[in-house]
Amino acid sequence: MSRILVINPNCSTACSAGIDAAIAPFRFAGGPLMEVATLAEGPPAIYTWRDWHAAVEPMCRLIERETADVFVVACASDPGIQAARAATDRPVLGVFRSAVAAAVARAERFGVIAIVEASKARHMAALRSMGLEQRLAAEVALNVTMDTLLDPDAARARLIAAGQEALAAGAQTVILGCTGMAHHRDAVEEAIGVPVIEPCQAAVALALGTILAGR
Repeated sequence: MSRILVINPNCSTACSAGIDAAIAPFRFAGGPLMEVATLAEGPPAIYTWRDWHAAVEPMCRLIERETADVFVVACASDPGIQAARAATDRPVLGVFRSAVAAAVARAERFGVIAIVEASKARHMAALRSMGLEQRLAAEVALNVTMDTLLDPDAARARLIAAGQEALAAGAQTVILGCTGMAHHRDAVEEAIGVPVIEPCQAAVALALGTILAGR
């Protein structure tokens, strides 16, 4: 059976549970096995470049010892994508790059909601590598902790307000810029009235396409 391994590069099992719930609708009878792995050696969350770099080597070691048809790095800062691709001959997808691909397929301009201000530089680096920085209408940082995001209600109003701010700046679709936001997707989309893209779902959709096309 084909296998998609989704790697949460932080050590939060609650975040991994949210990722697993987000990708659950993509599982189907006879389809690839989809599993979520938590990087025990990773930081509690990826707030800074230091956190980003701290996750890279243990993530590469995990990829080297695992067998999968597609690996997905489930952090919206796409930590260590280049290094991870050097650790395997299988496709490695970053969820942020996957979400951006989905956004530009649907709209001319998109917005991003970031967990903290420091995330913006990492997102912009990814956008520049894709040649798509001019398609970003706005990025709005919540400046909250992962624990706040994972609470069912604590960050909901701020997420909706951030989405509305991105729309006011010209965004036609909005990317949730942290995997801890996954369980808020439906509520934010209903409130702001445009497509809201959850990055792990976008990456798993690409992973499925990769496997099915190979068949």
